[in-house]
Amino acid sequence: MNKEDLRIVFMGTPEFAVETLKALVESQYHVVAVVTQPDKPVGRHGSVLQPSAVKQYALEHGLPVLQPEKMKDPEFIEALRSYQANLQVVVAFRMLPEDVWAMPEYGTFNVHAALLPQYRGAAPINWAVINGETETGVTTFFLDHNIDTGRIIEQMSFPIPDDANVEYVYDGLMYLGARICLSTLQKIVDADGYPASIAQGEMAGEQRLKSAPKIFKDTCRIEWMQSAKRVYDFVRGLSPYPGAWTTLVDEVGREVVLKIFRTTKTQQPAQGGGGRLVVSDRRLYISCSDCLLQVDELQLAGKKRMDAQAFLNGMKDIEKYSVR
Repeated sequence: MNKEDLRIVFMGTPEFAVETLKALVESQYHVVAVVTQPDKPVGRHGSVLQPSAVKQYALEHGLPVLQPEKMKDPEFIEALRSYQANLQVVVAFRMLPEDVWAMPEYGTFNVHAALLPQYRGAAPINWAVINGETETGVTTFFLDHNIDTGRIIEQMSFPIPDDANVEYVYDGLMYLGARICLSTLQKIVDADGYPASIAQGEMAGEQRLKSAPKIFKDTCRIEWMQSAKRVYDFVRGLSPYPGAWTTLVDEVGREVVLKIFRTTKTQQPAQGGGGRLVVSDRRLYISCSDCLLQVDELQLAGKKRMDAQAFLNGMKDIEKYSVR
């Protein structure tokens, strides 16, 4: 088979997926159509429709775009079938019904931002950092009936430095995802459409599988009665977005949300239990279960993001406050 024999439908929505679509176009693969989410209402009254990053790129390069509200819509299914794709590539999209993923002759493969079978789910990059992993990666696998469980085609690893936040890992995996997609496509070409793959159950062995569920606001609340290392990883796993948060409480019990974006581990022992604020040498610390954690960058609700020095300059008697 030659690469020109592949008729590819690409499915994706956010910026993360654009890099892979760009790699396909620039490598002269035949992308016959792009499927992405419907335009999103934005603005004060939701009167402006914002196209996805993938749609913007597709339109700039003259690629047909489909934006189904429901993936089982018969009109969408018929429109998708009309492009006569023999392969579909999915990056950062949504769950597909069997009518869609089983449509092409060579199936549908997904680029997932983790080393499956670990971190199946919607937020694998965040959870890998939150859990203090030193390595993650990307996986290509064929879609099947369940979420992120299909046969694995290829994997590439990516180191996570101890001081990296989720933005750093996101950017690294975005480019690595494009690379593994091209490599996987070459395997498909070389194998005349049917590359070797391995069942995830054969790779899992006896290891405990960690999941990567969708992250909500309550997920991002910091629990201070745990080790400073756990809180440190939690903060960087949610920075810069959506941001780890806690509640700042004054001496009369008034509360305000405080987001924390960057911290530094210390060896200084905890003082007074989890959530106590400590100021020393014009540095701000919060006590965890074992050690003090230095807070370097934060944001009060309604205020701008700032470094801890600027925060302390504007807050009097900060040690009368606590967080919870």
